[in-house]
Order: sequence, then structure tokens, then C-alpha cells
Amino acid sequence: MVPTGAYGTWPSPIGARLAAAHGGRPEYVGVVGDEVWWTEPRPAEGGRRALVRRRPDGTEDQVLPTPWNVRSRVVEYGGQPWAGAVRERGGGPLVVFSHFPDQRLYAYEPDRAGDPVPLTPVSGVGGGLRWVDPVIHPDRDEVWCVLEEFTGPGPGDVRRVVAAVPLDGSAAGDRRAVRELTDDRHRFVTGPRLSPDGRRAVWLAWDHPRMPWDGTVVMTGDVTDDGPFTGVRAVAGGTEESVCQADWALDGSLLYVSDAGGWWELRRTGPDGVTAPLCTGRSEEFGGPLWKIGLKWFQPLDDGTIAVIHGKGTTSLGILDPETGEVVDAPGPWTEWAPTLAGHGTRVIGVAASPRSGYEVVELDTSTGRTRVVGAAHDDQVDPAYYPEPHIRTFTGPDNREIHAHVYPPHNPDRIAPDDELPPYVVWAHGGPTGHAPLVLDLAIAYFTSRGIGVAEVNYGGSTGYGRHYRDRLREQWGVVDVEDCAAVAEALAAEGTADPDRLAIRGDSAGGWTAAASLAATDVYACGTLLYPVLDLTAWPEETHDFESRYLESLIGPLADVPGRYRDRAPLAQVDRITSPFLLLQGLDDVICPPAQCERFLAAMAGRGVPHAYLAFEGEGHGFRRADTLVRALEAELGLYVRVFGITRDDVPPLELRK
Repeated sequence: MVPTGAYGTWPSPIGARLAAAHGGRPEYVGVVGDEVWWTEPRPAEGGRRALVRRRPDGTEDQVLPTPWNVRSRVVEYGGQPWAGAVRERGGGPLVVFSHFPDQRLYAYEPDRAGDPVPLTPVSGVGGGLRWVDPVIHPDRDEVWCVLEEFTGPGPGDVRRVVAAVPLDGSAAGDRRAVRELTDDRHRFVTGPRLSPDGRRAVWLAWDHPRMPWDGTVVMTGDVTDDGPFTGVRAVAGGTEESVCQADWALDGSLLYVSDAGGWWELRRTGPDGVTAPLCTGRSEEFGGPLWKIGLKWFQPLDDGTIAVIHGKGTTSLGILDPETGEVVDAPGPWTEWAPTLAGHGTRVIGVAASPRSGYEVVELDTSTGRTRVVGAAHDDQVDPAYYPEPHIRTFTGPDNREIHAHVYPPHNPDRIAPDDELPPYVVWAHGGPTGHAPLVLDLAIAYFTSRGIGVAEVNYGGSTGYGRHYRDRLREQWGVVDVEDCAAVAEALAAEGTADPDRLAIRGDSAGGWTAAASLAATDVYACGTLLYPVLDLTAWPEETHDFESRYLESLIGPLADVPGRYRDRAPLAQVDRITSPFLLLQGLDDVICPPAQCERFLAAMAGRGVPHAYLAFEGEGHGFRRADTLVRALEAELGLYVRVFGITRDDVPPLELRK
């Protein structure tokens, strides 16, 4: 007989350290020769990202040992940090990568003796030189990529161009050896993609105040022998059209993903100049928000078909026949495919997850239609019976608008709750805010649900995955629509008898931390909140944050000069007198996106108001925690908040001291 236990008190084999080991996911898959390569997080090694190779016999090895950290800081969120190729004259693999601590590009041949060799100069003024989205040129001893160059001490003193870096190391001590292939007419660019004949290049560009999901342009140029691109022109996109990826088909046609029709869809411009969508009549996304440079939602294949990531809310990997528009999906349990793809012959490699499995490297053989996991799978010796069972829900919010959410009820095979008790629930607001909460196994969620605390992830208005109209609901409504949608889900769960109305909490990270803080100020729905590296002061944030998002608020709130009252009135910093619920504030001291100064001003304004709270700041952490010890402390502190506020009795979690 299964014992009875109050919600929140259940024992669980899913500890904070196990959840921390799952922090992050594999990214940036590629094929080098016959091998599959990718980057993956190492929380136990200071949060570095390792480059991993899977050999044809199935064995996995690190390409680079500790402390090499394959990660770029371009636009702070980074992007594709490595490129690999097999050198014909040597026969072994060559990798070019960005090393996080110094942001230099390095070249390395892992099957030969020696250390990585720097290709680019040491960084200088204001962060100096950064590189991302590299491509090793097939016919030249160069790597083509994005160069981000800081020209002064401020975050806005920056230029970005497409550049060619010599592989002989001559630019390591001489910035002049780097060839700039474009001018800096655009504030932001992606890396170039070469046409099959090597004569043309395509890349994306956009400018302030637009974010890449607002409007981008597709640029093409002619490749020259030793100078910049010529004949540069915009061939698609615009100020009101978001293109998130562009590449070439094998026949020289231009492929790109545009949301001009209300959904990100794949389009083709043929040699005759005619443009047409390749897959019509499907109200779903074939792309997503370009938060990192070099993300890929499609991959042209050798037989003329195209591997595509597509879906509404959830995503699938499919093979698109561009002549018929038919999409055949790969079999398997996966509900979320990360925006990274690689192709090699009949093989397609991606990164996918499901409600029963974390992110893993998956291979599809298009000749047989079979899929298999080839890397990054976790073997944690945890019985899947402790994993939560998500419910895909659609709620109704103000103005009768739809709100998408994933509800994870408390679940533990070793305990049942008393019949007369309702469970506590935590509403999770995702970051972005132009992003979404995927339907996948997250052991941080399982950490709570297996202990008897429910979780509801809300894809509030403004989230991606549901078309541009849904995404645009948040335009000039940040702090209103997101707050209302999260509250509507929480109140509906309470009204239907799913959740205890007196034990509701809200938590969020980054933009979700803003939503959580704004919710504590604007509603009386929640008994407490957890705020991870949040935005709290709108007026100061554009000057404090990095260049990429420095004009983001113009679409989320409105231009500051036009609506200064909104910046003041919506900010949690200006509403501290309305916050009465306890909260936990978690912050990385190296965060340049939501800097610690935001938290410090907020705490100063809260001082003496009698609201119980705790503040934990972590040295060496930036925007998004990566180190195992930090992840463990943050998760246990969050549980400690709920134990105190919800009146839960546990002795296996460090007590959280709340100050007033």
C-alpha cells in the first residue's frame, strides 16, 4: 500500500545535484568526415562547454580537454562557436573554435600532436574582438565568420562585419591580416553561406531598433579573389518581415525562412528569380527567434530534399520534398528539436528531447526512415516513474484570448496525498520574452513535482511557436499581457480544484524574472515568488545592458521618449510599495545582460518595508547559471522558499533565511 504524505513532503531520488547535472543541453551539431561533433555543457567543470566527437565505431571523446571552453560571446548570447573540416593534404580533422575566456579563434588538429594555435589577435578595447558562426572555406586557407569589434568602452561602441581570417595564424599578431568581406552598414549580421559554385554568399542583417524576430534582410554578394564582396544587395526580408535563416540549395536556388505570411515558412528563390513558399497551407512554424548567430531550422540534403524543423507549440523533424511540398516526419518520441541540424549523405543529425528524455543527439537515416540516439544521452539510474506527466492545456485569458501552457501535476509513485488537500503550484514564466517553454523533460521541474509541488509552464502572449499574431500580443504590452496570462492560468488551476489557491507561487528567469516580479506587484494571486537575474528597472536597463537588446524595449514597451510613464509605472522598482509577498532573488555577479545593479536598486527600495526576502549572488556566473554548485544552491534555495511560505515540513533542504 502506498503511504500517504502531505504535498511538498514527499521523498524523491531526484536531487538538486542530479538536476544540476542536466543543466544546459547539447548544441551546434556538425559532421567532420564520418564523425558527428557537437558541444555539450559541463556543469561540474566550471560550466564550460566541451566539444565532443562521435567516431564511426560509436565511441565518444572530447576534442579539447579542460579548460578549453568552446563558446562565443558575440551579441553576448553567442552562436555557432566552431567549424570543422577534413584537410585533404593531411587527412585528419581540423577544427576552428572560439575560446570563451579570451574570445580568440583557435585552430586545432586533434589527431596530431600539439596545442590549439591562435588565429586572431588578443582582444583590446572594451572587450576587443569576438568571432562567431565560422565556416572553413573549401578552397582557401581561410575561415569566414562574423567579427564583432568593440571600438570603445561602452556596450554600444561596436561594429559587426563578415570577415575572412587566414588559417596560417598570420592574423594572431596583426589585425590587418583579417579581410573584411562586408562593410559595417548594418548593426548585426550572421555568418556567410557560400553557394555551391562558390561564387556568391548569403547572410542576414538587421539594425536597431528592430530585433531579428521583428525584421531582417537577406543580403547577397559576389565573391572576389582577395577583396570584399561586390554587388551586395538585399534580396528578401524587410523592416516588418523576419527571416531567421538563409542558405543555398544544391541547384543554386536561395532558401530562406520568412514570417511574411504570419508564420515562419520556408521559401525558395529560383535561378529565374521567382520566389514561392515550399510548403503551403500549414499554420505552423518552420523557424524561430534568432537569439544566437547561426541557428539552423533547415538543412539542404544531397538528394535535393530539405530537412526541416517545424510545428506549432511542439516541433518535429521532417524531410521536405521541395517539388511537391510534402513533409515526412521522422519517427520517435521527441517533441522538441533544437535549432541545430547537420547533414551527411543520407544522414540528418539534430538535437531533440521529449517529456521522458532530456536533450540528446539524434540521427535520422533518410534511406531507411529510422532514427537513433547517437550522443549526449543521460544514464542517471533514476526510475522514469518519478518523472512528471505533462498536460498540454489551453486556457482562456482576458479578452477571451487563448493561453498555452504545460501543466505538471505532483507525481511520485511512493506517495499519495490526503484526499482533503490540494497541492501547491508554481507558475513558471519563461525568459525572452520572445521565446517559449518546450514540452520536454526538465529535471528542475521533476525536482519539485516528485516532492509534491506542481508546476505550470505558461507560454504567455508574446511566446514563439504559435505564429506572428500570437507573438505580437506582447508588443508594447510587456508587464501587462504576460502578467495577466500567468495569473489567468494560476487562477484557473485554483478554480478547477487542481491547485491550492493559498499556495500559489511564480518564478521566472531573465525576462521571466521581470514577469514574476511584475506579477507580485500587480496581482495578489501569489504567496511568493522566485526571481532569477531579472529586469527590474526599465528606465536604466537600456543603458546598462548589452548592445543586442539595448533597443528591445521599444517594441516591448514603446519608445522611451514617447511613453516615459510606462517605463516608470510598469517597472517593479517603481512598485515596491505594492509588493507584500516573500521573494527569493538570485543573481550572477558577472551578468552583463541583466546586471547586478538592477537587483541592488530594487533591494534598496525594498529595504525597511517588512517584506521577507532572500538575495543570493554568485561570483563567476553570468546570465544563466552554468556551474554545478550554483545550480544546486539555487534549486535548494527555491525549495527552501516554498517550504517556509507554504508551511511544508522537510528536514532535507537547507533552511532559507528570509530578511525583512
